[in-house]
Amino acid sequence: MRSSDLARLLILAAIWGASFLFMRLAVPVLGALWTTEARVAIAGLAMLLAMLSMRRDMQFRRNWRAYLVIGTVNSALPFALYSYAALTLPAGYSAIVNATSPLWGALVGAVALGESLSRRKLAGLAAGIAGVAFLVRLGPVPFTPQVLTAVLACVIAAFCYGLAGAYTKTKSAHIAPPLIATGSQLAAALVILPFLPLTPMRGELTPFIALVVTMLALLCSAVAFFIYFRLVADLGPARALTVTFLIPLFALLWGTLFLGEAINLNTLIGCALVILATWLVVMPARMRGAVTN
Repeated sequence: MRSSDLARLLILAAIWGASFLFMRLAVPVLGALWTTEARVAIAGLAMLLAMLSMRRDMQFRRNWRAYLVIGTVNSALPFALYSYAALTLPAGYSAIVNATSPLWGALVGAVALGESLSRRKLAGLAAGIAGVAFLVRLGPVPFTPQVLTAVLACVIAAFCYGLAGAYTKTKSAHIAPPLIATGSQLAAALVILPFLPLTPMRGELTPFIALVVTMLALLCSAVAFFIYFRLVADLGPARALTVTFLIPLFALLWGTLFLGEAINLNTLIGCALVILATWLVVMPARMRGAVTN
């Protein structure tokens, strides 16, 4: 792996780890749906401008159904669920549960696509479940029904990513990834929009919160997607997915530095179990040595 690729990998992990910090700051003021709408709408418009500046045809007439499905399952639902969880959970908790996304992707692939579920992947699923359970029961946040509900919201969000991956693989593999990323963000904004009148903002939109939401949209969605697609092009999808291992570490770091969120030994054990689980599922045996070169 070239030093430039490693740098982009670390930058992407730091950016996506910061998304959980930004949600913790924005959601208590805007609420889950308004935060989600602002994120996908601003990101989608910015990405659309980028596509237009590069003279890329979005092919809305041909691909609208794929944009709508992926936008709903891969952005609107999980972003709203993680935003809801941000009212209760520390940033690091949500990021650790988010790291189980490849585990659910493997399970969905086995059930819906007939992909093999090897012993290594089964061990990864078991380790991931153990890690989340360990974190919830023994982490620094007291175990309450509210915490359990928030964790379940994160688990459902991670499962949504698994569903979206299976759909993308089977129904929209012919669409260029930048087009899917842009179209899905715009579609997600349309999906969330009708529900906004049902959930008024929780507080006042200050310049600081506006800046946080802008960073969440432009940095953690628009810029992050383009960095990720560059990594996929340069390294391949398997190596690019190693970013999943690093996101919880950065989320824990940002939460501690900027929000004073507590980290104890049990947090680190739960995080380590989930990272191990993700590694077992994501990295085929033939790739393990290559990733560290």
